[in-house]
Amino acid sequence: MKLIIEFLTTLWDLTMEMAPYLLLGFLIAGLLNGVFSKDWLQRKMGKPGLGSSVKAALLGIPLPLCSCGVIPTGVSFYKQGASKGATSSFLISTPQTGVDSILVTYSLMGWAFAIVRPIIAFVTGVLGGIWADQGEQTAQNTTTAPTCSDCDDDDVQPTAQQHWFDRIFRYAFLTFLQDISRWLVLGLVLATLITMFVPEALFTEYLSRPWLNMLIVLAASIPLYVCATASVPIAAALLLKGVSPGAALVFLMAGPATNVATLTVLWQTIGKRTTIKYLASIMIGAVGFGLLIDYALPTSWFTYFTPEQTGAHGHHILPHWLMIGSGIILVYLILQAEIVKFLPKKTKQMENSKTTTTYAIEGMTCNHCVANVDKNLKAIDGVDQVAVDLQKGEAKVDGQAEASKIKEVVESIGYTFKGEK
Repeated sequence: MKLIIEFLTTLWDLTMEMAPYLLLGFLIAGLLNGVFSKDWLQRKMGKPGLGSSVKAALLGIPLPLCSCGVIPTGVSFYKQGASKGATSSFLISTPQTGVDSILVTYSLMGWAFAIVRPIIAFVTGVLGGIWADQGEQTAQNTTTAPTCSDCDDDDVQPTAQQHWFDRIFRYAFLTFLQDISRWLVLGLVLATLITMFVPEALFTEYLSRPWLNMLIVLAASIPLYVCATASVPIAAALLLKGVSPGAALVFLMAGPATNVATLTVLWQTIGKRTTIKYLASIMIGAVGFGLLIDYALPTSWFTYFTPEQTGAHGHHILPHWLMIGSGIILVYLILQAEIVKFLPKKTKQMENSKTTTTYAIEGMTCNHCVANVDKNLKAIDGVDQVAVDLQKGEAKVDGQAEASKIKEVVESIGYTFKGEK
């Protein structure tokens, strides 16, 4: 019982710490959806290559989003039409730094760390984006399976017809949240288990070997949650305990840029290969720049900082009331997103109709896929109503359209038609 109470307490504490940034990330995802059209994003960042990765990194560096807050923004970025390279560049560069964390870094750790953080975030983001683009064109040419970025968001939130509130807030906190809620919960649970069972001494156990200390810090940082601003006092405290400046930089990079919740959601949404490249880019960049600082740059640049506040745990930078309120709101939104999945969707009238047929469709993975199928089926002559169910993998079609035409349309947009249920 004691272990269960400790688990629930740790889970709630972690949820409170992550919630403000997650909610901010969802809001930015909604604004991205409501303000920037899919066509605009595809023109600016939809093509694989250096240009898209550079633009995405420059867009992400000043945003105050940590590795959990960047989840909804980055995934929405991808679903709106950004290439995998641009998405990876955004996901890598954004959580490493931000306007707020740069100022805190300068105040606690000096000018050198404050300068190198955004530079390193930019370089690793761009290089990681270029790497993520490698092989994507070939993969696109050899498969017809749709990705979330292939789905047409206009049917979910048509910018010309839908109210601005629905385009931004309903999309951010309901439609979009439905796609990642379960993976987010799984990530939070795994992060809680790691927080409970990974000893804090792991950071400082091997201080006599800088390179080994760097690897230990990297291994401990990757699964744990800490935001870019909160990582600063912790990194400064590590310096006080004797870790090298390079190892402290590894924590400043890998701590904010990764955690179990981030990796779990990205694995499901943007693909296994891209997630592996994303993680590898951060690991290689963190160790590479850490070695550069330890062995090529003057140590004096990176050992001048103000230690007075380093003992304060970074997770308490935000007001406690804001963390509690955000945690309650996040739990409510996740529960709402899960409940909505099981509510019947305009099928009562259709079930009473003698012209309604249910078809099994495979390959739908998110609400954007649902919107894609719904939109194309409604465009068929003779179709009066359509209700697509993601959980059941089916579409109820009311009207006089022939099954062969339904099959043709479903397969033309990349899904698998399995016939009548």
